[in-house]
Amino acid sequence: MTTALQPPLPPQPVLRLRLAPHGGVPRAVDGAWWPRSYDLLVELPLLLAGLPREWGHVTSVTVNGAAWPVTAGRMFVSNQVVRLCRTLAASAPPTVVLLAPGRGRWDLLVVPPDTTEEAAEPLMAAAAGTPAGG
Repeated sequence: MTTALQPPLPPQPVLRLRLAPHGGVPRAVDGAWWPRSYDLLVELPLLLAGLPREWGHVTSVTVNGAAWPVTAGRMFVSNQVVRLCRTLAASAPPTVVLLAPGRGRWDLLVVPPDTTEEAAEPLMAAAAGTPAGG
């Protein structure tokens, strides 16, 4: 009798997210997110799963409609409904806005997926207010 070994599941990709330190100073953005693609149905669950627990459950996400393809108005993430909204203004900033009722709003700069690591690193560091490479 032989036993077939199951191949290991591929590891989850590392979330490319850098958040600004929590503080009392108002900021234009709360950090940066560098997704691997423009497939929001794939990328958004990874982002939401990697957020700090104290942010609570994000129920609404707004993205720049010029950058992200049309998506459904809602999606299930961790057995919870998340409402998806798209800004349609051509001048909308390249951000994703996350809303968690009773917890707050967070704006993250979105670094385009096809950005090189050399170009993405300083963008993410500046958005998080941290030194590049840190």
